[in-house]
Amino acid sequence: MTGTSYNPLDKSNLARSIENELLGRDPVQLSAAAGIQGAGVYVIYYVGDFPPYQQISAKNKEGMFSQPIYVGKAIPKGGRKGGISTDASKGKALADRLGQHAASVEQAANLALDDFLVRYLVVDDIWIPLGENMLIETFKPVWNRAIDGFGNKDPGRRRATQYKSPWDVLHPGRKAMEKLADSGITPEFLTARVDDYLAGRPLAKLPKAIQTQVEDEQDEAEESADEA
Repeated sequence: MTGTSYNPLDKSNLARSIENELLGRDPVQLSAAAGIQGAGVYVIYYVGDFPPYQQISAKNKEGMFSQPIYVGKAIPKGGRKGGISTDASKGKALADRLGQHAASVEQAANLALDDFLVRYLVVDDIWIPLGENMLIETFKPVWNRAIDGFGNKDPGRRRATQYKSPWDVLHPGRKAMEKLADSGITPEFLTARVDDYLAGRPLAKLPKAIQTQVEDEQDEAEESADEA
């Protein structure tokens, strides 16, 4: 029998090792993330009763925690500005980012902070994006793939063409996002989008202006990830 030899330093094997290490950690309440030290990757789980997410919630109850609703990363402050010497075990990048997420959930009218848990892993800065990409590809979380906007920060002064994100339409309440314009998409449209995504059906397209904004916001989030 012939075949390629196993390379432990292959990119996919390195990424899988990060994923396996993270998934071996016990989840903690998202509300308890304030004391975390360091930077790295994380997965957020939902166990509540919001109707569109019941399929997700069922996979995370009774200690299973098998389907994250969101995957993210927190890089060391200044990590995008050059060099590989940043010590990922120092600082509060994870605590700050998870704190922002906790505040978003707490302000949402139809979500409860107690229904969210998180696994996190402090990772050397050069491996953080690799680990995040692997986790997203493995789990394809609904807030990463179908309902964009959870990771958005305060947009500051509203641009004339800036609309509420899909996440903020489905989960209204974030004070920083109330200044943004309505796009015309409805909670009903987004609920159907979640249903289709979880069932593996093709997704109804977002309006072009919203899709363009989602792509721009993803780029901006990358650029500002270490400026919190």
